[in-house]
Amino acid sequence: MRRTKIVSTLGPATRNPEIVAGLIAVGVDVFRLNLSHGTRDEHEQLVAVIRRACDRAGRQVGILADLPGPKLRLGNIDGGLMQLRNGQNLTLTVDPDHAPQGALSVAWPGLPRAVSRGDTVYLADGSIRLRVRDSGDSDVLTRVETGGTIASHQGLNLPGVEATPASVGEEDLAWVDFAVEQEIDLIAVSFVRDPADLEPVFARLAERGADTPVIAKIEKREAAENAEAIVQRVTGGIMVARGDLGIELPIETIPLLQKKILRLAGRYSKPSITATQMLASMVSAPRPTRAEATDVANAIFDGTDALMLSEETAVGRYPVEAVRTMARIAEQAEQELPYREWLQHRTAHLARDVADTVSYGVVAAAYQLGLAALVVPTRSGRTARLVSAHRPQVPILALSPRPETARRVNLLWGVTPAHNEEPETLEELLADCAERAKEHGLADSGDLIGVTAGLAGQRLGTNLFEVHRVP
Repeated sequence: MRRTKIVSTLGPATRNPEIVAGLIAVGVDVFRLNLSHGTRDEHEQLVAVIRRACDRAGRQVGILADLPGPKLRLGNIDGGLMQLRNGQNLTLTVDPDHAPQGALSVAWPGLPRAVSRGDTVYLADGSIRLRVRDSGDSDVLTRVETGGTIASHQGLNLPGVEATPASVGEEDLAWVDFAVEQEIDLIAVSFVRDPADLEPVFARLAERGADTPVIAKIEKREAAENAEAIVQRVTGGIMVARGDLGIELPIETIPLLQKKILRLAGRYSKPSITATQMLASMVSAPRPTRAEATDVANAIFDGTDALMLSEETAVGRYPVEAVRTMARIAEQAEQELPYREWLQHRTAHLARDVADTVSYGVVAAAYQLGLAALVVPTRSGRTARLVSAHRPQVPILALSPRPETARRVNLLWGVTPAHNEEPETLEELLADCAERAKEHGLADSGDLIGVTAGLAGQRLGTNLFEVHRVP
């Protein structure tokens, strides 16, 4: 039973209902909608396709809406493509109507004020490097240091430049409204720099009466520096977005930074996603490289909750095989995880925190008593998150009367979600937990299971732990 979750980005290669169904069949746990691409109507249709496919498959699969954020992009290029040569001069302009011939437009008026002579500008996900020579009121003159082919609307990165647009603008807040209206399960905020960048999203969700978990994407230098504060503030977890992070920071620092961020997520019992180029060669090949397989396994050894496929499933030729391959690598790696060591050292073990202490005790009891499974009735998903953070070697079954919670917890390592009506008494709760554990093939008659939950009215969070024999 695979514990590490798989997030799959949908795109032109995977909008077909049959392919979505195929991805669910091979093990996708959460679908990602990249809101940087596509219209509101297109994403609404895609949500409907996912929901129908999930209903037919009888599986709880979450949907993650990834906000565009202040991604700097080039404008239209005549013919769609342009070849840049090493050593040539290139003008970037924010006023294309009055720009010199051959200039590239950028849709951010603050660009000329944000850069100075000697600054580096990257295009096309870092494959093209420009050096700033001068900047004026509306134009930036650069020299091409590393050339290549660029296309319309490709991204532009300014490593080390602090005066970039706000992380959450009006366009992003409109997408937050869309996510609430469509009952999307998780929201990811792009280009977060510090915890304050998350507040507009929290405020808009509060206005809409929604409790959608928010994930912070760690992809800027400032975010790496403020990682601990960001991890503490987020409600839905963090994403190690290695694409832009590898441009913002020296590439040799990324492996250790990934380990640090995943370690912080574990310490504060927050979910984590490792993303970007996990199986990049499978965009065009039916098998990954050996290095990619090792990269996937190492992220699991680092403690990630989930692995994300981006281009591999959005535009790749082998989306279903990419998910199947990632699942096989995860299953193999999980056989060697340091489960008991993680129980002792992975989380912070907060003093006088009832929920954290009970969750730790539940997982410890699974080893001492030989429990077959841990069953977690939960309304918000918090209990499931705390138990998952201790990485038990036995399965975790999360039961919730809220369908959205059942979908959200599918991001959590080791958690199998299921919708369940809320029992009226403790006796009914225990009986129901035992029955559902049997239904899901996690326990047999005579097995011991652990049941942990928060009793209503106590205001202590997770405060119940019961060892129950399955009838």
